[in-house]
Amino acid sequence: MKIAINTRFLLPHKLEGFGWFTHEVVSRIVKNHPEHEFFFFFDRKYDEKFIYADNVTPVVLYPPARRAFLFKIWFEWSVKRALKKYNIDLFFSPDGYLSLGSNVKQVGVIHDLNFEHYPNDLPNWASKYLRTYFPKFAKKADRIVTVSQFSKKDIVKQYNISSDKIDVAYNGVGDFFSPVSEFEKDLVKSKFTNGLSYFIFVGALHPRKNVINLFKAFALFKQKTKSTNKLLIVGERYWWNDEMKTTFEGLQFKEDIVFTGHIQSKELNQLYGAAEALVFVSYFEGFGIPLIEAMRCETAIVSSNASCLPEVAGEAAVYVDPFSVEDIAEGMKKIHQDTALRENLIEKGKERSKFFSWDKTAKQVWESLEKVLHA
Repeated sequence: MKIAINTRFLLPHKLEGFGWFTHEVVSRIVKNHPEHEFFFFFDRKYDEKFIYADNVTPVVLYPPARRAFLFKIWFEWSVKRALKKYNIDLFFSPDGYLSLGSNVKQVGVIHDLNFEHYPNDLPNWASKYLRTYFPKFAKKADRIVTVSQFSKKDIVKQYNISSDKIDVAYNGVGDFFSPVSEFEKDLVKSKFTNGLSYFIFVGALHPRKNVINLFKAFALFKQKTKSTNKLLIVGERYWWNDEMKTTFEGLQFKEDIVFTGHIQSKELNQLYGAAEALVFVSYFEGFGIPLIEAMRCETAIVSSNASCLPEVAGEAAVYVDPFSVEDIAEGMKKIHQDTALRENLIEKGKERSKFFSWDKTAKQVWESLEKVLHA
């Protein structure tokens, strides 16, 4: 069989979100199935490291697709023509975008529907495009893969899609995430927080990550406890807006918040492992990979009780209301002051994290593709 895959998010040095999912899943699928031919559709010059096996043919399709009108050209013209040219049997799209004009069988991964619930969290052009086209992609798809039971139920409800058409494949976690030594912890603290304990947040500073309430809760935690703890913000300021900036600039204890920017995998592992706790209080997620990354590093978790996050973290977190600054601060205080609680959460996290692996994800995604291939 000839299988084409949308690989436009396989970008060197910029693997985040869709890119990581594509890399971890697709690399395993092509290596595990040498009996099939795979065609990788890139929208710009690619890195050879992403051509994982001999059964992969890379194809660059123009124009680079990063804006709404370019999405339409890329998927409805370039991809459509390439599917026909290479006589493709199945098109797999890890970011959920499909070619509506093609008759080729298609499977899309819809990670979440944040844009349906919080449209104002995105630029107007992006929000309008997603809310216009994703209902069409969902109906067009021969099957849909999503990353949590929460997201599956949401897609069924929002788009009136049969649950029988949707498969769940939980995200995995990188093998390099593991506990760190006391020596490494001291080095990390020395480098980032002058040797002081800290909470950590990991993720792009998107509105749904709820960093405004996190900032406020951290300040309240500091007021209540007089703690010397710092807060490390690990991620790019892609969505940094005026409200975030204004909140931060007016914040008491803002000098105790450290922005690291993007961090490479090995150092990210160390940052997790040396943290007192991960504080991840998004008000909407399709999965929440930082939760299992923290578990693997044997770091306690303060998590939002919203959307899919309790489904992922199970009993390995202190849960808080993401819309209550007071509740988030109380969760931080609880995990800071109660050593026994923290150790208990770490032990539960070690067990919980064993449930998630990219090998399992890739296997489940392949099973979904096979249902369409052999239909």
